[in-house]
Parts: sequence; C-alpha cells; structure tokens
Amino acid sequence: MLRDGSGERLDSALVVAFAKGASFTGEDVAELMVHGSLATVTAIERCLAQDHGLRMAQPGEFTRRALDNGMMDLTQVEALSDLLEAETESQRRQALRVLDGAIGKVVAGWRAHLVKAAALVETSIDFVEEDVGNFDAEILAELRAVADGLTAEIAGQRARERVQTGFEVALVGPVNAGKSSLLNALAGREAAITSDIAGTTRDVLEVRMDVGGYAVTFLDTAGLRDTAEQVEAIGIARGRARAEQADLRIILQPADYIGTVSPSDPQDIVVRSKSDLGPASDDGISVVTGAGLDWLMAEVTNRLSQMTARDGVTVRARHQTAMKDGLAAISNAIDKIGSGSYIEELVAADIRIAITALDSLIGVVDVEDVLGDIFSSFCIGK
Repeated sequence: MLRDGSGERLDSALVVAFAKGASFTGEDVAELMVHGSLATVTAIERCLAQDHGLRMAQPGEFTRRALDNGMMDLTQVEALSDLLEAETESQRRQALRVLDGAIGKVVAGWRAHLVKAAALVETSIDFVEEDVGNFDAEILAELRAVADGLTAEIAGQRARERVQTGFEVALVGPVNAGKSSLLNALAGREAAITSDIAGTTRDVLEVRMDVGGYAVTFLDTAGLRDTAEQVEAIGIARGRARAEQADLRIILQPADYIGTVSPSDPQDIVVRSKSDLGPASDDGISVVTGAGLDWLMAEVTNRLSQMTARDGVTVRARHQTAMKDGLAAISNAIDKIGSGSYIEELVAADIRIAITALDSLIGVVDVEDVLGDIFSSFCIGK
C-alpha cells in the first residue's frame, strides 16, 4: 500500500527493490508499479517530490548513470539508443548484438595484444644495457594481429552503418523504361508521376520501405538519354550522380528497347521491364500483371544480405574514425620496427596512441564531446 506523508492512501502497488550493482544504473533502485491513470501517477509524483525531495529524471539520465557506474560502455549506450529507434528487423538485431557488449569484447581482445606489445617494448627500453634478447618478431606479431582485425572490421563498416541509416537502391534506365511505375508499384501508392511522354521525371524521387527486414530508400532517377532541354539534362545529371552513390542499382531495360545499359557493379540487378509486352523471361517484370516483382524484391534482399554478411560489430562513423586512428598508429609502429633500426620510445608512443584510440571507441577516455548528443535523443527517464 502506498501512502503519503499524512498517511492518506495513494494506491495499491507492486514495489520491486534492486540492490546496488543489480539494477540498470548500478545504484540502489526501487520501482513502483502503480495503476496508470493520470490522477494516480500525478499524486504519487507529487508525494515523492514534496515529501521525499525527489525529481523527474532528465532525458537519458538513467543510461548516463549506468555508463558512469560501469554498467555499460559507450557503444552499448549508442546501441540502446539505436534499439529504441529501430524500425526494421535488421536494425533490431544489430542493435541487440552491440547492446550485448560485442564491440567491447572485440576491443578488449585488440587491447590485450597492444598491451603485450607495449610491455615488450618497455622491457627493451628498461633493460637496454642487459642482454634480454630481441623481441621484434613478437612485437610485430602482436601488432599485426590487431592491424589485421582492424582492417577487416573497417572493410565491413559501410554496410553495417547502412543497416542503421538505411540502404539506397536506385532505379536506372532509359526514358519510358517504367522506373516511376515500378516505384509506385513497390510503394503501393502514386509516389511518382507516370506518363508516356519521355522525360517526365526531372528530379530524383525517394520512397523509403522495409525490404526483407532492411530499411531501403528507392530512388527514381531521370531516364537516360541525350537531350538539349536544359532542365531535363540537369535532372539526368543529378540522377546519374545519386545512382553512382547508391548501394545498389536496379537497371531497367524495356522489352522494346534497342541497346543495353551496362551495370556499373557486379551486384547491380538488370531486369527486363514491361515484360507483358513481350515473351516471358526469367528476368522480366511487369507492373501491369505483377509478374516478377516478388522475385525482384527477393533479389534486392539477397544482394543487401551479401553486403552485410561480412563479420563485424562496429556500426557508426565514430567507431570507424577511432579504428582508423588506431590502425594508423599501429602501421607507424610496424614500419618503424620493419626498418631494422628504430627508437623504442617512438614505437611505444605509437602503441599508446593506438590504445587510446581504441579506448575512446568504448568510452574509456575522451568521450565528453559526444555524450551530450547521444543522451539528448533518449526519452524521459530511460
């Protein structure tokens, strides 16, 4: 039974106490599970404020306290934010993986290699006048293990970041290839103006969808052709630029089209549009009959899955910056040792720089400048 300072009954509630170290924040915490009417909640909040001097939590304050108390690292805080904003299945899975501490575990492994390398270098410095042997091979082995891991992680960074922010798939092809009609069919609404008049699409149109659990923005670009009309030429140029930057391109070639539009990447999908106007084919699609559309969406999902298949855990641009800084310092140390004649103190400094870069990734040092932006996105009380 909950009562205020005067003994008046406020509500019947379930009270759960969490001892220090067992709660989300790592502090002593009590949770009150009360009836959710506005009047009941208001009365309890007023009692807690007036009789006990408590206040409402600030946005992200509980998570900030969990970070300060060592219950989470910075990457887990980011993952919690990502999980709260997840719109697709792939975003949910990726956020949960990072929230479970996947990045921290990987960084801990890299850090252990660097600490061992640093210890060997320091041994060479401290016992320079004694015959303790040459540790170059062992130091290089430790540094290369981290360099290889960082290189592999960075290579798959773009695709994992795209899982969070969304992929872009451009519809490309000559005029009247059916790009706008396909966009409308995929969106299930009239997102683009369609017409038999060539050059109807002048700018890049965008529609965001969930495709196979991935957030995907389809781009309808202007039809490719030579034109003297200035506005259409600008639209074609913009479309080409966006298509080149896209993660994947669907190239449409209508059944009655003379010529070919070559894919710019092996991952691109080439389809024969308006297949209802010609003989059936395995790569044919028709927005009139719906033929091939399920196959096309399955192909898009398959290509995106291949892009994200590379093992890795980091997902944000900040992570990549920290890893690149660490890799650069490690590469400098490897080059110095490989030269055959080097100053141990300079190698030790490179290793310390690399350790600091990786520590900043998980929030051990130098993270105050990014904490404000992260916590401001959290809801009240989380």
